[in-house]
Amino acid sequence: MAGWFKHYRQNKLLWAGGAMVLLITVVALAAPLLSPFDPTQVQVDERLHGPCQDNLMGTDGYGRDILSRIIYGARFSLSLSLAVVAANMVLGLLIGSTAGYLGGMVDEFIMRTVDLLMAFPGIILALCIVGVLGPSMHNLFIALVALGWVGYARIARGLVLSLKEQCFIDAARGLGGSGWYIIVYHVIPNIVPSLIILAAMHVGHAILAIASLSFLGLGVQPPTPEWGTMLNEGKQFIFTHPHVIFFPGVSVTVTVFAFNILGDGLRDLLDPRARDIIKT
Repeated sequence: MAGWFKHYRQNKLLWAGGAMVLLITVVALAAPLLSPFDPTQVQVDERLHGPCQDNLMGTDGYGRDILSRIIYGARFSLSLSLAVVAANMVLGLLIGSTAGYLGGMVDEFIMRTVDLLMAFPGIILALCIVGVLGPSMHNLFIALVALGWVGYARIARGLVLSLKEQCFIDAARGLGGSGWYIIVYHVIPNIVPSLIILAAMHVGHAILAIASLSFLGLGVQPPTPEWGTMLNEGKQFIFTHPHVIFFPGVSVTVTVFAFNILGDGLRDLLDPRARDIIKT
């Protein structure tokens, strides 16, 4: 326990990533208080102003304050990416755990389905789904969940295969525990930490995917202040007024970086082999 706490205090990646993610989350939650202007208010006579005292990040092609749109954009990017990752993790956890524990034909059917789905390029399938259903936030969520869970299912299955022959699982069987009882109360709690690490790192990937599809016009639609949409609207000013795309691009980069190093820090903290290195 002392070694775990010492490693927790010395985990610089966890502290740095956690602080950055916490700051971004606070900004997103407090958007109405922090935003100096209405993010959707159009002021044609103020369009394409560079950073100044009144508009710290300038204005876009419609005269809207870029700082306000970035602050509100954090809400949409974070909420949608967290919802996507949570849905993927829950689906993958349940499906992978079931396949790994039950084995036999159930495992064979589930894993061959996973192999088939993994043969499709994720971004191409997402483009097809959004193209058929139409561009919107809800359809973007469906598109990103359609294939996102398969990686979690594979990892969950592998972890379950290494756990189900352990002594405590045999003891639970010997005491009359059903398969579903053992999965829910014994197997899943032991594999969740590994999936949480993966989920923390995948939040950044989800933010990138959301921004990419929105940049292509297939995600969040204008005038909603979302970072990918802001990049799409500002790409025509890349050479004449680069501040229009610079600040949304930096927002995406910093947020993805924050979640990546948070995931690395969680991996170091929750991996027992990393904790064993610490001398107590």
